[in-house]
Parts: sequence; structure tokens; C-alpha cells
Amino acid sequence: MFGLTILGNNSAIPAFGRHPTAQAVTYEDQVYLVDCGEGTQQQLAHYRVKRSKINHIFISHLHGDHYFGLIGLITSMGLLGREHPLHLYGHPTLKTIIDLQLEAANAILRFPLLFFPVTQPGVLLDSPKMEVSCFAVKHRIPCWGFLFREKKLPRKLLPAKAIEAGIPPRFFHQLQAGMDFVNEQGVIIPNSLVTLPNPPGRIYAYSADTIYDESLAGIFAGVNLLYHEATYLHDLKDRALERFHTTALQAGEMALKSGAKKLLLGHFSSKYEDLSPLLAEAGDVFKNVELAIEGVTYRIF
Repeated sequence: MFGLTILGNNSAIPAFGRHPTAQAVTYEDQVYLVDCGEGTQQQLAHYRVKRSKINHIFISHLHGDHYFGLIGLITSMGLLGREHPLHLYGHPTLKTIIDLQLEAANAILRFPLLFFPVTQPGVLLDSPKMEVSCFAVKHRIPCWGFLFREKKLPRKLLPAKAIEAGIPPRFFHQLQAGMDFVNEQGVIIPNSLVTLPNPPGRIYAYSADTIYDESLAGIFAGVNLLYHEATYLHDLKDRALERFHTTALQAGEMALKSGAKKLLLGHFSSKYEDLSPLLAEAGDVFKNVELAIEGVTYRIF
């Protein structure tokens, strides 16, 4: 399963039962934590997301609503007996902050905490089934968005056709990798006759905090799910620009321009108790849109 669980959907201040930004990306048996606002570990427990399955944490930027819950989560992992490594990605200053907090508390972790500074766009994590890359967005301080890209699956083998064509089973793995088969007579059996292409890998895009920036449309092109901040309604577009945020209408425009398959709105201002106007505003531009609701898991198709 490739899915996204919302742990926090609000902006700077917790309000109306909503928490600062945090979300868990689940792919098969792995959980990737994206941002870690205040209260994240309580949300993980509340929605039964296992801390032990979190091996990679990605922090977009150093505004408190995106990382103030991090030191609590890290130390709790230590208290619960974690031994396997935790990989942390973020601005270089984040390591200084975490080291200072651990030193001040005389906290000793029993697991390796591996830090990877994010300083330029590119691939952060390349595993057999998932690639995570970062891209710069325009905010008041250095800020990064993240792309979770499922690795393209091997071709689907048609065993009956392969056997009929005289291809030995020991070659089936190469067929799935896209290779043609050459028999003892030198005849080439095209791969396309005995396999089918699998659908392309699915992509989740996390936009982080940013002004409306049309240059991001190319990065988001064709993604299966785009999470975009929608801090304000468009009547406050000047405030959004001043504070380096986006309106719901602009989030809809970004989804439309990029050809995203689905849009998820988040990072709501505590100004709004009722979020339905933000959904309606984005929906006037882009139809396949939902609000990011805490505790809900959105499947990535």
C-alpha cells in the first residue's frame, strides 16, 4: 500500500483540534515521516502509526510548526529501546539544534542517529522500491519540498507464452528486466511478445510552505497526489504573499497547471474554523481536490 496519513494539518498555531504539520507516508512496510510539528508523537500513537517503522524523517524547514515535535519523538524512541538507525534529513542547522538539545538533557541514544544535510535539489534516498528527492520552494527561510517516487516495476511476465516460445524459466528474471531472448538458433524473441509493461511508478509530491510559484508546475507534472499548502482564502492573497504562503485558489491553479491527478489541501491558518470555503475555492479551479484531514489515510493511485 502506498498511502499518506495526515497527523497535523494546521499552520503555525494549533487550533480547533488541529495540529501543526506532520504526515506519514506509508509504502508497504515502511513509514516515512514528513515534518514533525508539536504533538506529532501523540498523533502517531493516537492513529496507531508505529514509531518502530519510521526509519527516515524529512524536515522541510526550521519554522517551529514543522519540527518542534522532533526532539520529543527522538528521545521517546530511545526510551522505548530502539536500536536500529534513524535517518534524518534537513537544513544543516537542524543537527546543531538536535545535538544541543540532547547534550543539555544529557540524553544518550542507544541507536545511530544519522543526519543528512539538505543543501541542494536532488535525490536524498534511493532504495530498491522508493526514491525520495527534494526541491527548493520559495519561503521566508530555506525550505524544501519532497517527491516520493515509486520505482518503476519490472515488466509483467506471461509465463505460458514464454514457455510456448521455448524460453527456459531461468531466463524469466531477465525478461522481467526488459531483455529480449536469443535462442540456440540465434532467433531473437522480442520481450514484448512474452511480457506486458507494468504501469509507471506512482508519485507523491509534498509542496511544503511556499508562495505561489508557477515554476514548480514542472516538478509536480503528472504526480498522482499533490499536497499543497492552502493557508488562506484568496481574499487574503496579499497577506499570503507577504508571509510567503499560498491561497486555496492558487493551490487549485497549481494542480491544474501541473496536471496532477489529485490535490490535497493543508497547512490551514488558525483564522479558519470552518475549512469548507477553502475546499470550495480550490474546487472552482481543480475538481479532484480534498482537505487534508487529520487521521485520514489517502491512498495514492
